[in-house]
This record gives sequence, structure tokens and C-alpha cells, in this order.
Amino acid sequence: MISLVWLIPAFPLAAFLVNGLFGRRWLGRLTGVIASVAVGLSALVSIGVFLEVLGGKTQTVVVPLYRWIAVGDFSINVSALVDPLSSTMLLVVTVVSFLIFVYSNGYMAHDAGFYRFFTWLSLFVFAMLILVMADNYLLMFVGWEGVGLCSYLLIGFWFERPAPYYAAKKAFVMNRIGDWGYTIGIITIFLAFGSMNFLDVFNRLQASAMPRDTLTLICVALFFGATGKSAQLPLYSWLPDAMEGPTPVSALIHAATMVTSGVYLVARSMPLFEAAGPSLQVVGIVGAITAIFAATIALVQFDIKRVMAYSTVSQLGYMFLALGVGAPAAAIFHLATHAFFKALLFLGSGSVIHGLGGEQDMRKMGGLRRKMPVTFWTMLVAGGALAALPPLAGFWSKDEILGAAFVNGQLILYAIGILTAVLTAFYVTRALWMTFYGEPRDHHLFDHAHESPRVMTLPLMALAVGSAVLGIVIGFPPEQGFVHRFLAPVVEAAGVAERTPELATIVALAVVSVVAGAIGIAIGLSMYVRHRPDPAALTRAAGPLYRVLVNKYYVDELYDHRFVEAARAFAGAAWAFDIHIIDGLANRLGWALAMGGQGLRRAQTGVVGNYALTIVAGLLLILVAYGGYAAGILGR
Repeated sequence: MISLVWLIPAFPLAAFLVNGLFGRRWLGRLTGVIASVAVGLSALVSIGVFLEVLGGKTQTVVVPLYRWIAVGDFSINVSALVDPLSSTMLLVVTVVSFLIFVYSNGYMAHDAGFYRFFTWLSLFVFAMLILVMADNYLLMFVGWEGVGLCSYLLIGFWFERPAPYYAAKKAFVMNRIGDWGYTIGIITIFLAFGSMNFLDVFNRLQASAMPRDTLTLICVALFFGATGKSAQLPLYSWLPDAMEGPTPVSALIHAATMVTSGVYLVARSMPLFEAAGPSLQVVGIVGAITAIFAATIALVQFDIKRVMAYSTVSQLGYMFLALGVGAPAAAIFHLATHAFFKALLFLGSGSVIHGLGGEQDMRKMGGLRRKMPVTFWTMLVAGGALAALPPLAGFWSKDEILGAAFVNGQLILYAIGILTAVLTAFYVTRALWMTFYGEPRDHHLFDHAHESPRVMTLPLMALAVGSAVLGIVIGFPPEQGFVHRFLAPVVEAAGVAERTPELATIVALAVVSVVAGAIGIAIGLSMYVRHRPDPAALTRAAGPLYRVLVNKYYVDELYDHRFVEAARAFAGAAWAFDIHIIDGLANRLGWALAMGGQGLRRAQTGVVGNYALTIVAGLLLILVAYGGYAAGILGR
């Protein structure tokens, strides 16, 4: 199956080409079926590749397709790197994407841009698969830029509305800022190692000592690129605004594909980060701060999709926290579980929005569990997984991240992680209660609410199964589960020494994690069920703090009034310099030549006699000058 690995991106690419060329005129609604079947076939091949790697016959295989660049001694191939890390990512990306594609056939059924949606969605998955499969940083950059382009197209899918248009532009610009860091990183890698191939770079890193400053520059630059794609501080603010796109796009971007690419980049580059030393601390600190920062904003959001968006930013922070404390296996473990329960939360939110005719404000919901039982129960499972309640999937992966921080002596990061767990449990409890419990707040919406069609609820059920059992299946026993054993070759090759705590320590840390989640749920239930304290009264009491959170710490305002305005002023100055100096100099030079030409033009009369007279006069002048010169010489 490994030899067939190129079929995995080939199927979505074929769907993109077929739907893009023939979808509008001839295929119509069949574009959704074609795209879904294509991604389903990719998932089947991914499962086969995963099982072959699991068999242990080959741990790391490079499957070349063709020579891409060959200049002197430098060459780059379009090749796939198949190992435990990439095979895990391929499996997660294709399986979750397939379920989202199936769901989209129902959610987008009545949209006029149905064929266009599945065309871009197929291209998006193709680009993500290239990113995951690449065996070198340059080919990964192609996929990296591809998902950035497709996110722009999909976030701005409803481009006739102002909000999606601005959200798409914001996402594109902020990702380009992060991509600048990635570009600096890969250029420095080439200058330092003479290659961009992962295996070559890592082997040369082991074979010869590399200056710590160079490695630190490479890692900080790569991580800055990762903050753009994976929405970490300071480049996080595009992700909540990406909610302006269709809900399946939100699920695809936020669950298993684009936002995980930064985590994958750092995990793939762990040998460099491990050798650089301080850069890992930067990764952990930024991840922890982002986790609690986004969680506090999620506490006060009323748009159901924005709650989940800030939750994604927070959970990505957990993954970077794990990478920063030297636990890449725990980070990938949480990436896999998060893909299932966060995709379910987004698709469940989309089901609610679909059932309410497009309404997203939780203040107008309430009591929907009676009208939408499948959506309610599946979202309840996903919410429990997000709150890290045992035995659901999120408990096992998040607990390992917190345990890794504690065991590795990062007690401050551990404390931030625990506090974030409390906040996470609170805001997911708040979201579920406001949506499904209590009395209907808008009776007109409630009366017309309905459960989604089967094509949408079946993917919800499948994701609910994954959200419930995936953690215990691949993560038990803690710190020594299947995911750790499977990823061990990659972790060991990176030179990461993951510590395995004592059983008593594991149990104690798990108890603390569960208690943290229980406290958050208890606070949420007391506020929204018993109204002690009353949420409205608490909001008034926390006036300034509440305004800060509602306004998202004024980060967007800071960016708009400082960076955006500064960029506009610089662009205006550059335009003025171009117009008045560059163009002005060229225009004035042209004017001077034109004026000189007007004077010379009068000599061109067109009369042959005048030209002959001029020639004779010129000859006489030459003779006079020559005669004077000759007389001077004879006089000497």
C-alpha cells in the first residue's frame, strides 16, 4: 500500500479538476458525491498505509514521484515521506474530512454555489495532504501555501457579503505574515545544511555540530510560521473571524486540517527544536499563554460558532504546550482526539444553525434537545470530551499534556493548563446549556426548529463514537498506550527523552485534571441552572473586565489602529515617493527631451537647398578649424 501513497492526494485532485471543469454545467449536485467518494477513497488508502506502517516491516519510507528541481549538486524531488507521524496525520485528515464532506452534502444542499464549494473543498484537502506527505520543507511549503489559498476561497465563499470578504482577506494577510517566518526558516536551513530534505537535515544535524544561534533562528522562524497557520499569539485573530464561512469549512479548517499544520511542522522538526534548546521553551510559553488567553474570551461569546473557534485556538495552545515541554507524542495524541470532538462540535453547531434557519446567537436558543435529539446527544459527547471528562477522548490526551508539563518541571505552565481546563469546562457547559436546556427564548425559532437530515446526522454519530472511544483505544495505559508505542521511532529519532511518571503520579495528576473539569462544569451549572450567582448580575459586577473580554482584549483594535494604519501610512508614503520622485523624475526627463527636440525640429525644414547650404557651411568650418590648427603647428 505504501507504493500507492500518491493515490491519497490524487483522488481529491481529480475531484477538484472534474468538478471545476464540468460541475457548473453538467454535474450539478453530483459534485458533492464525486468529492465525497474521492476523499473516501483517500481515507481507504490512508488506512492501508497506516496498517502497513503499523505492521512494522518499514518504519520510514521515501516514495519518489519525479525530480522537481535539479541545479548543480542541489536537487529536490516530489516525494512522500511515510512514517508513523505522517501516516497518523494522513489517517486523521482523510477520515475526518470524509465525514465533513458527507455532512456538507446536506448542509449546502440549497446553496447556489454548491459545485464551487466542493471544488474548493477538494483542492483544500489535496493541499493539506501534500503538506503532510512532503519529504522536504520546500514541498511542504507548496501544501502550506495551498491551504492558505483555499482557506481564503472558502472563508470568503459567500463573497457577496461584506463580512466573509473581510474575514477571508484578514486570514490571507495574517497567514502571509506567518509564511514570511516559514520562508526565512527554510532559506536558513538550506544555507546551514545544504539540503531541504527532512532526513538529510536531521542526519547532518547528528553528524556535525551546528551553531546554537543558527538553530535557534531556524526554529523561531519556523515557529513564527506555525503561529500563523495554527492561530497562536500574536497571529491568532484571523481564526475566529473565519466563522463567516460555511460551517463545514469551519469544521474542516478548525479540526483536522489547516490549523493542525503548524503543530505538525513543529513535531516534524523536533530534532531541530530539541537541538536548539531555548526555542522549545518559547513554543511552550506561547502555547500556554494562547490557551488561557483564548479560553477567557470564549467565556463571554454568544455566537455558538465563535465559542468553538476560540476553543480551537485554546486547544491548539495545549498542543504547542505539549511540544514545548518535550512531549510530541502527547501533542499528536491530542491533535487526533481534538480532530474528532472539535469537528463534531462544529458540525453539531451547524446542525443547530441549519435547524434554526441560520440563527447563531445562543441567546435566542434554548430547549432544543427536544427538537434535535441526535444533535444534542452527539454534541453532549463532544462537549464532555472537550471538558476532559473520563472516559471520553479528550480526557486521555489532555491529561497527558498536563502530566508532561508537571513531570518535566514546568509547574507554571502546568498551573496555566489546569486553570485553562477549568475555563474550558465552564464555557462548554455554558454553550450546551444555553443551546439545548432551559425554556425557549425565541418561540418563533423554537417552533420551526427541526432535526437535520440523515446525511448530516450520520457523520455526527460517527464522530461521536470517535470522541467517546478514541482516547482509551489508543491512549491506554496512560503514557504507554498505542499512540506512544507507534510514534516512538519518530520521537526517538528526534532525540526527545519523554519521561514516564510513576503510576501514583499518573493517578494523582488525572484526579487533579478531572477535578478541574468538574469545577468548571459545577460553576457553569450553578450560574445557568440555579442562577447563583446570576449571570447578568455577575456581568454587571465585572463591568470593566467583562468589556475587555467581550472586546477580545482589544487586540483587533490594536492591530487596526497601529499596524494596519501604519502599513497604510507607509503604503501612502511609498505611493507618493513613486508618483513624485520616481515617476516625476522620469516625466521631467521626458519633458526636457521634448523641449530640446522642439528646438532641433526647426532645423528640419525639408528643403534640399537648405540642407546643401548647411553641409557646405559645415565643411567651411572644418577647413577653417583645420587651417588654424596647421598654422599653429608651422608657427612652432
